[in-house]
Amino acid sequence: MSALLQQRAPQKASSPTDPPKPRTSRGGGNGRPRRENLAAYGFLAPWFLGLVFITAGPLLASLYFSFTDYNLIGDHQWVGLENYERMLDDSRLHSALSVTFVYVFVSVPLQLALALALAMVLDRGVRGLALYRSVYYLPSLLGGSVAIAILWRQVFGAEGLINQLLAFFGVQGPGWVSHPDYALSTLIVLNVWTFGAPMVIFLAGLRQIPRMYYEAAAVDGAGPMHRFWHITVPMLTPIIFFNLVLQIINAFQTFTQAFIVSGGTGGPSDSTLFYTLYLYQRGFGAFDMGYASAMAWLLLMIIGGFTAVNFLASKYWVFYGD
Repeated sequence: MSALLQQRAPQKASSPTDPPKPRTSRGGGNGRPRRENLAAYGFLAPWFLGLVFITAGPLLASLYFSFTDYNLIGDHQWVGLENYERMLDDSRLHSALSVTFVYVFVSVPLQLALALALAMVLDRGVRGLALYRSVYYLPSLLGGSVAIAILWRQVFGAEGLINQLLAFFGVQGPGWVSHPDYALSTLIVLNVWTFGAPMVIFLAGLRQIPRMYYEAAAVDGAGPMHRFWHITVPMLTPIIFFNLVLQIINAFQTFTQAFIVSGGTGGPSDSTLFYTLYLYQRGFGAFDMGYASAMAWLLLMIIGGFTAVNFLASKYWVFYGD
């Protein structure tokens, strides 16, 4: 009887002041979470090493060298703001900035306009949509390659395909890439031709616009242009803003096309002397790495300034769902 009473006796309630009992891990002790963390850090180690030695390290080094006189061979000498002061009197740098600004302000709007136009055509539900998207996206993958730049130089050369087509109609075309009045235009056309990436993004944005908006507008008698300006454009403004920021950043960093088409000189008459090409000439041609580093940081400030202006102005023309 006493044994039965002891078994049925209620357990003593734990006091709030009693220390908590230690909990054991189900996976075999406390060592497993630590091992999992070490494994995760091991997988992340290549990324961290790349961030430090390939991105952050050279970035900070270039900031330091921008205040020095450094030629990649001898010792560097601290010169303070002298490299930045040299930019005020560098006429070729001013010319490179002018060429780059023209390239960005002309090619980016044309590229986005063409991308949006073709995205709207494909959004109508044509057959073989996946094939068309791949074909139109292909130039974006190849546009920055050396092979396409060489091909572009041949197409727009004095004896190139364009002049052969013009000669068929009795028109004598100039050497497009060798004439200072047309060389930059050929590079603008090349950049506009690589519209595939923004087109795919526009197409995805168009697929997210509810059809009922267009149906209601059509019932009210709105025409195609009215529906485009009052439905399509406002609903696409976040996508337009995204593409605009990305393409401006990419256009300012254009290098390969200008280097190949001009042979690395920026000619004829510096008409294709992009800012990045002149930076390359100063850094790896004249071995004036201190001045080239200062130019790189000026480019960073220019791109950052344009990006900041776009973000500040976006609140006036970008409309989100809320």
